[in-house]
Amino acid sequence: MSGPTVDAEPDLSGDAPPAADAPSLDPSPSRRRRRTGRARRLAIEWAAILLAAAALALVLRTYVVQAFYVPSGSMEPTLQVGDRILVDKIGFSLSTLRDGDVVVFARPPGDVAGVCDDPTAADLVKRVVALPGQTIRSVGSSIVVDGVRQPEPYLPPGTVLGRRVPFQRVPPGRYYVMGDNRSQSCDSRYWGTIKGSTIVGRVFAVVWRHGRPTYRGV
Repeated sequence: MSGPTVDAEPDLSGDAPPAADAPSLDPSPSRRRRRTGRARRLAIEWAAILLAAAALALVLRTYVVQAFYVPSGSMEPTLQVGDRILVDKIGFSLSTLRDGDVVVFARPPGDVAGVCDDPTAADLVKRVVALPGQTIRSVGSSIVVDGVRQPEPYLPPGTVLGRRVPFQRVPPGRYYVMGDNRSQSCDSRYWGTIKGSTIVGRVFAVVWRHGRPTYRGV
């Protein structure tokens, strides 16, 4: 018994089956909506990340650590022109402030002309040399606090004081500050002591010097 036969050649006599529709190059409305939704979500996520980063930077700058630029040479050789310094805020309080600490503070009212420092700078950086209630005066080029001549190892040998310090007692809540570059610094010798409330924080490191990153403790 013969079985069914299979044609070796296709039947060309009939009409050809309709060709399938070619895929459209334009995305469907639903696909466009999905893409638009993803792009919108991505934009919202990035906006949230940037806002969070800005908020964190603001919190760090306000309460933790702040960077400052040194525009003048009044603190040489400890700090040099162009240095970037970091100021500790969170670990700083007036109760922990000691003589010899380097601090950033708001420009005092008596220094409106900015004779020895950058007149455009809202803040200055100097070293605390006498605390509230202490007495201070100069003998030659040395500073005497409560009757004791200060060693001041941060100053280079042969430092010349320049303007002398008359005997005085530092008032409560105020601090006597001076630049390390004693002969080229406008400080408490010129405009008096500063209020503790104007002190921004304690300088603890130099992170940029001579146009490149560095790290030097202060």
